Formats: sequence, structure tokens, C-alpha cells
Amino acid sequence: MMKARGKAFLLWLCLVPASASAQINTDRMMLMGRNALYYEDYVLSIQRFNMVIAAKPYLPEPYFFRALAKFYLEDYTGAEEDCGAAIDRNPFLPDNYELRGLCRIHLEHFADAIADYGKLLEIEPQNESALHNMALCHVQLKEYAQAMDCVERMLRLNPRKASLYTLKAQVSFEQKDTVAAMGSIDRALEIDPYDGQAWNMRAAVYASRGEYKLAEEAMDNTIRQFPREAGHYINRALARYHQRNLRGAMEDYDTALELDSTNYIGHFNRGLLRAQVGDDNRAIEDFNFVLKLEPDNMIALFNRALMLNNTGDLQGAIRDIDAVIKEFPTFWTGYQFRAEVRRKLGDTKGAEMDEFKVLKAQMDKRYGGKQDQSTKRTRKVSDRSMEDYNKLVEADTQESEVPQYESAYRGKVQNRRTELVPEPATVLSYYTGREEYRRELYNKEIERLNRSGVLPSRLVLTHDEVALDEARVQQHFSSIQRLTDKIEAQPDNAWLRFARALDEYLVQDFEKALADADEAIGLDSTNLLAYYVRAQVRMKKVEAEAATAAGTQAAGTDKWAFDASRAECQAALDDYDRVLARDPGFACCYYNKGNVYFRLKAWPEALEAYTQAIRLHPDYAEAFYNRGVVRLLSGDYAAAIPDLSRAGELGLYKAYNLIKRYRDKALSGSEEKEGAAEK
Repeated sequence: MMKARGKAFLLWLCLVPASASAQINTDRMMLMGRNALYYEDYVLSIQRFNMVIAAKPYLPEPYFFRALAKFYLEDYTGAEEDCGAAIDRNPFLPDNYELRGLCRIHLEHFADAIADYGKLLEIEPQNESALHNMALCHVQLKEYAQAMDCVERMLRLNPRKASLYTLKAQVSFEQKDTVAAMGSIDRALEIDPYDGQAWNMRAAVYASRGEYKLAEEAMDNTIRQFPREAGHYINRALARYHQRNLRGAMEDYDTALELDSTNYIGHFNRGLLRAQVGDDNRAIEDFNFVLKLEPDNMIALFNRALMLNNTGDLQGAIRDIDAVIKEFPTFWTGYQFRAEVRRKLGDTKGAEMDEFKVLKAQMDKRYGGKQDQSTKRTRKVSDRSMEDYNKLVEADTQESEVPQYESAYRGKVQNRRTELVPEPATVLSYYTGREEYRRELYNKEIERLNRSGVLPSRLVLTHDEVALDEARVQQHFSSIQRLTDKIEAQPDNAWLRFARALDEYLVQDFEKALADADEAIGLDSTNLLAYYVRAQVRMKKVEAEAATAAGTQAAGTDKWAFDASRAECQAALDDYDRVLARDPGFACCYYNKGNVYFRLKAWPEALEAYTQAIRLHPDYAEAFYNRGVVRLLSGDYAAAIPDLSRAGELGLYKAYNLIKRYRDKALSGSEEKEGAAEK
């Protein structure tokens, strides 16, 4: 698959110089819109691009970026229209076709998506992402020959790429050609023995053939690569169940439900297994959960009735079975069970009526009635035949059969491989994405300011900034205007400047925020929080400018532009040092210094800064995580693993992905050191 381009590359189109006659305010709106888009403030970015479009409707860039914001907000129809407008204004920009193709896939307009990818390939003939998605679109249209042609084109470009062979196997599966699919899977694993997707597809083939031992072994390899995905444990549990390994199957269902507590198949199948081993009360708990998700699931209701009967809740059992028989009046097993329960309750007449119905049905069956039920031990989720009430459930579609489209525009909500990047800096804000404030992020200066009532809302320190909705954006623009009026009346009031700097930061106007922070410090050099805010604004500005600079280099312009980021980083470090000189217990300052050094690739200084933060707060998860990432990047794998383990323990679960990926290197590094010591 094609490498993800990253946010910096996504934004490069905006750097094409505007017309010399462009008005400064329009350029500023584009810059603010790009900043907001980069930081995922989609509502604010759309508002900014609307203003640019109103002023200069002939430019393609604002339409593209507005489409991108709409795409992230899952407004695929609106995004498709904006991409069309951008293409009308400039038909030679490939990103417009790529984004519109993705929108059309989401809208299931596969033929139109193929047309877009065709245009994209005219501009970039070796674009693997376009070929990959085009192949899957052809599969959706059952155009298998064309899909295979796309795969072969990719293989000619990159014959040693394992994932292309798994894609080829997927197309073969769609054609019901299992032999060809297994050949492609074998080739993928020959190239990359750690390709978890290929192992998963091989397991599906073995399971379809009834070779459950081999399926289990293949799933073992899949789980080694994807240990946090519940569906793989569900699939292995079925393979174990078919081998009569109930204990192993139960363990897999337990693990799957730890990872995904709402998994329907996991709860239903675990309930059946618990029923088989006599764990009736806990089986009832699982069936209760299934019925909470699907109140009309009669199979789960009948199984709960069986368990209620076993635990002595006869009235509850009658209630459930009555509902089942009302829905399925020819479910004779239900009548037989209800007769048994009625006899326990002393309702002999009712029991005899049910038994007579069962007897009549048996006679009808003997003399030309229905066929016996299937001998297969499992059923599909979509199979709701009551005769299969005691069969375990398996998914209608194997995971390997689900199309995996390539996209350079996947947001944070997508499941992605953890990258070697640090957790974000701690910032002062009125908002946080966390449900409750972290204890170690409190600071006495902030508490004193919050108690004073100088600001309109409570300030918090957070790693998790939230995007502002339209109402909040308007609220802060109104606040900026009010503060401007007050500053005109009280030009020497440092706190008014500080408050306006915060508002300007929140609406992504970094230049004005810096100017106001400078003014606040000039008026009151003892204001520690003003230094802190100035540093955070500087670093946000550096991040945004780094993204645009990467795009400029990609476009081949501004080759000799001066890189001011190092000077800005040093200025931010100086501000943090000024705060620490007065408040040496401010752990977030050390943490943020670590992030600045990280950007400068000054690994020893970054390690020391994160270590200082951890000394002040031993449970600082982000500091452990970032220190672990620095150690990985500097090659000290053995020391990185404990840091990442601690971060995972404290709640940063993505650390476990890095542990899995670098554990072998850490172990080999330790062995080399031990060998050297022995010598």
C-alpha cells in the first residue's frame, strides 16, 4: 500500500502563491483556515474558507480544503460537490480527484470513483493508492478482470510488496478461486512472514475447508501481529470450539470481550459455552447483554429461558418462552420445553396441550414432513432459524473479505499504526477533551487566577485540546471585540491583554496572540502564565509553519527560505525557563521543554526534561511515553520498553503497539550488552 502522506503533504496545495493583487485579509483567512484544518477545528476552517470563496470564487484551493473539512465531518455529498468545484477551476491537481474518489466510495458511487481514479492516474501513472482503490471498486461492481489488472499493474511497480499479494488473494476470493487465493497468500507470507492480514486470510481458507487445527495455527500468527483486535480472538475461538477445546474457546471469548465489551458474537457464544459447562447464572448475564442490544432476538431469549429454568426462575422461563412461541408458532422444541416447565409449576393441563402439539408435529413429520436440521455446529449471524438455537454464531463475512480502501485523508478516528511521534504539549485552555482534570496538571498560579475571576471561564492545563464548534468560535470573536474596547479604555491592563491572547489563540490567530502576549509581559514581567502562553503560541505557530514549509518544498518554491523555527523554539525554551526560575515545581514546563527539544532532535536534552517532569510527578503518563519514544529514536530500545510499559499502565494504551514492534530489538540489544560484559 502507498505510504500515507501525512498532514503536512495534504496541505501543500495551499502554498501556491496567490495573485499579486490578492488582498491581505483574504490571504489571512486562508492561513487561519489552514491552521484550523491542521488542528482539526473543522467548523472554524469551513467558516474561513467560506469567506475566501465569497471574496475570490475563482480559486480552486479553498474549495478543496473546504471539501477536506467536510470529508472529516463525514459530509461526503458536500465534499464531493466542493471537489467538483475545485476540479472545474483547475483540472490538473491530483488531490482533488483522490479526495472525490474517496467521497464517492463512501457514497457507493463506485463507477464514478473509478472515473476519478482514472483521471488521477493520467496525472500520476504510478499512484498505488489510486490503483488499490480502483481495484476494490471494480470488485464491488463484480468486474474482477479489471480489478486483477489493477493489481498486476501495482505488482509490476513493486513486485516485492506483500500487501499486494493479499489484495490479489482478496480478488481471487471474490471469484471463488480458492486455489489462486492460497497461492497469493503463500507468496505474501514468503515475502513477509509477519503479514498478519495474510495469516488471517489463510485461517479463513482453512476454516472453510474444516481444517480447524491449521486455522487455529494461522490465527495464532494473526493474533501475534494484531493482539488488540477482538475479532481475531472470536475467529480463533470458533476454530478451537470445532476441535472440542471448550476451555481454549472460552479463554478467547473472555479476551475478546475485554477488548470489545459490546461484541454481540462474543457474548452470545460465551453464553452458549457457559451453558454447556453448567455455568447457568453467568450464561444468563451474557444472554441479558445480547437482549439489551437486540430485544427481539428470539434465539437468545430461548436460551435465556433454558437457563432460567435451570436456576429455578420458572415464571421467568415461561415469560421468555411464551414470547418465543408467539413469534415462532411452529417451534416445536419450544412447546416441549414449555410443557416441562408447566409441569414443574403444576399446570398439568397446559403441559398436556403443549405435548399434544409436539406429538402431532412429530407424526406429520414422519409421514411427509420437514427435513432434519443441518448437522453443522455453527450458524451465521443472519441465520435466525429457531432450530439452530444451540449453535455458536460466526460472522456472515470474514474480515479478509471487507474492502480496505487506501486513503491519505484518514483522521484520528481511524485505526492506525502508532507512529514514533510524541504526545502533544500541555496547553492552557478553557476546554479539554478529558472527562475530568488530571490531578498532576494543576498549578498554583492557575488556581490563583481562576479564583480571582479575572477571566470569563476556568482555565485548565490539558494535553487534549478540543475543536471549537461554531457557537464557541463566535463567542470568542465577540470576546475579542469586547476586550479590544476595554483595552482602549485601559491600555495598561496586562490581564486584558492576556485574556485577548487566549481568545486569539483559540481562533488560531497566532500572530495577534503573540503580540498580545508580548504586551502583557511588557506591562507585567512577573506574570508567569503570560510567558507560558507565549511559549505555547510560539510552538503551535512553529507546527503550522512546518506543515506549510514541507508543502512549499514539495511544490519546488521558496527553496532558499530562511527557517525561523529554531529561533522560535529557543524563544519558547527561554520562556519556559523564566517560568521555572520562579516555579521550579511546574512539571508541565519541563514536559513542554522536552517536546521542544524533541522537535529540535536534541535527544539528551529531551530525555533530561522528561525525566525532570517524571521526578515531579511519578504518574505523568505522557512524559513516560515521550521519553520512551525518544529512547527508541536514539536506539536505546531496552530502556524504552519500561517507559512505554509504564505509559500503557497509566492509560496510554497505544504504547503497547510500540512495545510489540520493538520488543525483539530491545531483547537483542540486551543480549549484545550481556555478551560484551562477559567478554
